[in-house]
Amino acid sequence: MTAKIVVVGSFNADLVAYLERMPRPGETVHGDRFATFAGGKGSNQAVAAARLGADVTFIGRVGNDVFANLAYEIWDAEGVNRD
Repeated sequence: MTAKIVVVGSFNADLVAYLERMPRPGETVHGDRFATFAGGKGSNQAVAAARLGADVTFIGRVGNDVFANLAYEIWDAEGVNRD
């Protein structure tokens, strides 16, 4: 029997800049790379449960932008229902 799980929570886009070193107080340091990852506690829990074989539905709010598209892509790829 497959577990049915509903997750009510958040989706966040994690924006990561890679630096050669941490800046000193008041200093500006430029990164050499930048990456965007899917995150948010609710979204991460929904994806993890889906990977374990559960039938998962995620309930949360996303905008209408590139970050929402990232959320939809990850949920669709991982089998998380968002209807």
